[in-house]
Amino acid sequence: ALAAAAGTAVTGCGAGTDDGVAADGTVTVEMWHGQADTAKKVLEGLVANFERAHPKIRVKLGGGVLSDVMLQKVTAALAAGSYPDIAYIFGSDLARVARSPQVVDLTDMVGSGPVPWKNYWAASRDAVTLNGRVRAAPAVLDSLAVVCNRKLFREAGLDLPKAGWTWQDFVSSARTLTESGRGRFGTGWPGTGDEDTVWRLWPLIWDLGGDVVDGGGKGIGFADTGARALEVVADLARDKSVYVDPKPGSEQMYQVFQSGRMGMVVTGPWQLPDIETAGIDYHVAPLPSFSGRPVTISGPDTWTVFDNGEARSKAARTFLTWLARPEQDVRWDIEAGSLPLSRRTEALPAWQDKVARTEGLNVFTTALETARVRPVHPAYPEVSQALGQAIVAVLLGRSSPKKALRACADEANAALLIPR
Repeated sequence: ALAAAAGTAVTGCGAGTDDGVAADGTVTVEMWHGQADTAKKVLEGLVANFERAHPKIRVKLGGGVLSDVMLQKVTAALAAGSYPDIAYIFGSDLARVARSPQVVDLTDMVGSGPVPWKNYWAASRDAVTLNGRVRAAPAVLDSLAVVCNRKLFREAGLDLPKAGWTWQDFVSSARTLTESGRGRFGTGWPGTGDEDTVWRLWPLIWDLGGDVVDGGGKGIGFADTGARALEVVADLARDKSVYVDPKPGSEQMYQVFQSGRMGMVVTGPWQLPDIETAGIDYHVAPLPSFSGRPVTISGPDTWTVFDNGEARSKAARTFLTWLARPEQDVRWDIEAGSLPLSRRTEALPAWQDKVARTEGLNVFTTALETARVRPVHPAYPEVSQALGQAIVAVLLGRSSPKKALRACADEANAALLIPR
């Protein structure tokens, strides 16, 4: 669909014939933000501050949809030739969106920005870079770790996990923490087969030496390591120690944890406020590994800029450059639940104070030192879909890891062979 959109949209046509420049020279930028509740309010406050400092630029927040359906809305908008100046695009969707000629190259913007590009975490940079060019600005940064319920660990007679623990330790702890008669689970895993299901498995595959795509770019890079990683999922399913969330968004899984009926949950820093509000006495540990080396995944999302003429593109770049400055980034991080995009933001007293006041937040930030991201590859959605089906088949006991991985490889390899 995006390929069709790229072929039908006309550069600069944008949202109708309006070039966004008023008679007094004020430029209006349309931003489809995809945020809800707290994050939306934070963004509204930041926009108000920006407009006070930049009276000739107005940022119109809209879009009417949340981030999980933004891809469909943007795809339709590109096909219709009426698209925003900025949209919130998942990092896993960027390569597909960037095929459109309407996407503005931001390489020069980040190269001359107020925060040196190398000061950003590698995950922030890698998630927006395609073929050596920066195709979007990083918007949200996170990492995965394991949040544990201290009370349940204590009742089970288990020591709280520390850095260096293994996936075997994780499986064993989940088994011990499970009490089916009391409705308690050792851990949880999303069971819809979507990206939320899939991205939790990549750290296991990477730690075993695998990759998403092989070196030649024509096949998956986890034909062997994927089956070994799925053995962990199979062990959890076999022990009946994993709560499989049947609905998108993992909300039920988190509700089980926040109700005190789950010992461990693999999640990101965005979940800490809800866990604190629920009154759970918690502990955060880095992800386990097979090797003993630290490994995790970061799933940065992006602000992608679309070409609606030079005036609006320039104004959009001005806004995103301002938004990435540490003094704005730290507010977004603290109030909306992101991690600092750069080390310069991390060093600010406001962030250090937040870390000191928030149990386990430093674990997520420290994990950024070694975090990896999914490749910015146009076939990634198909690879993810195939792996998601394999994970669900193993979670539900419908297939063995090897059989599920073979089916995944057949589908994913076929997608990787399609010219793009």
